[in-house]
Amino acid sequence: METPAVLIDMTIVERNIARAQSLFDEIGVRFRPHIKTHKTPRLALMQIEAGACGITCQKIDEAEVMVDAGVDDVLITYNILGQEKLDRLVKLAKRCKLAVTADNSETIEGLSAAFTSAGLDLAVLVECDTGAGRCGVQTAQGALELAKQIGSAPGLTFHGLMTYPHMSDMKAVDSWLGSAKSVLEENGIGCATVSSGGTPNLSRSHETVTATEHRAGTYIYNDRSLVEAGLCGVDDCALTVQATVISRPTATRAVIDAGSKSLTSDLIGLTGYGLIRGAPAAKITGLSEEHGVVDLSDCDWRPNIGDRISIIPNHACPVSNLVDEVYWQKPDGTILTVPVAARGCSQ
Repeated sequence: METPAVLIDMTIVERNIARAQSLFDEIGVRFRPHIKTHKTPRLALMQIEAGACGITCQKIDEAEVMVDAGVDDVLITYNILGQEKLDRLVKLAKRCKLAVTADNSETIEGLSAAFTSAGLDLAVLVECDTGAGRCGVQTAQGALELAKQIGSAPGLTFHGLMTYPHMSDMKAVDSWLGSAKSVLEENGIGCATVSSGGTPNLSRSHETVTATEHRAGTYIYNDRSLVEAGLCGVDDCALTVQATVISRPTATRAVIDAGSKSLTSDLIGLTGYGLIRGAPAAKITGLSEEHGVVDLSDCDWRPNIGDRISIIPNHACPVSNLVDEVYWQKPDGTILTVPVAARGCSQ
C-alpha cells in the first residue's frame, strides 16, 4: 500500500454500522444512511443488511451506481432540474423504489411532466428549512402549498416532509416539523414520512419525535470533527489517510506526502488539517497539492524521514471522493483493495 492512501478499518466500520442501526431499532425510527460518505456499493449493501430501510443519495449518478449494485430503495434529497436529468430519473425509477425531494414549484412541474410522459408515479417529499439555512420551504404554510401542488400534479404522489436540520436545536426542529405535519393533516393531507438527518445529532435523534426516518452518513467512518465535538472517540474513526514523512527541513517541521489531493482542505471550524494518531499535539498547518506541512513545536514527537503516519481527516466525506480506491483492513488483518465506485458522481 503506497502512500498517500486511504485505509478503512472494517472492524470499526462494522461496529459503527451495528451501533447506529441498534439505536434506531430501539426507538422505532427507520434508518436511511447517506452514501455520500463512502460512495461504495459494498458498504451500502452492508448497511441495508444490518437493517437500513434503504439509502440516501444526493445526485442521480450516485443513485445509478448504487442501483447497479443491487440497492432497490433510494431517496434523492435534491431538487432535480433539467430535461436530461429528468430523463435519467425516469429510467432510474423503473429499476428501484425511488423518492425525491422538492422545495419549489419549478422542480415539481418538471417532475410531473417527465413522469406523466413516462406513465409512472414518483414519490416526492417537500424539503423544509428547519433552521440549517440551506434549501427548503420557510414555513408550514409553504409546505402545505407544495404538498397540495404535488398531490394534484399528474405523475406525482406526496410522500411527506424532509429536512436537513440544524444540529444543535433538536427541539426547535421537532416543533417546526410537528407544526407542518399538523397543518397538513388539518387540510386532509396525510404525511407518511417525516425524514430528518445528520450524524452530529445521531445520539439525540429520539428528541425529534415527529420524525419517522433518519438519514446519516459520516457515522460509518467518523472523523476529527466528531471527535473534537465529543461525539465519538479516536478509536471510533474507521477512515485514516496513510502518509509518509518525506522531509525534515527543521527540528520543528516535517513534511508529508499527503496534501490537498489526499486530505480535505475543509477546516469546518478546526485548527489544522487532520489529527495524527499517536501525536495529537502535532499540527498539520498547511496543504499544497502534494505536500502537507506538520508543525512539531508543541510536541515531543520527532518523526524520521520515511516514517509512515496515520491521519484522521477533519471531514471524512470529501476524502472518499479524492481517491479511486480505498484499502479495507479486515478483522483478520488482511487488506483488500476496493473501488470507490461513485467517486466523482456530482450530477
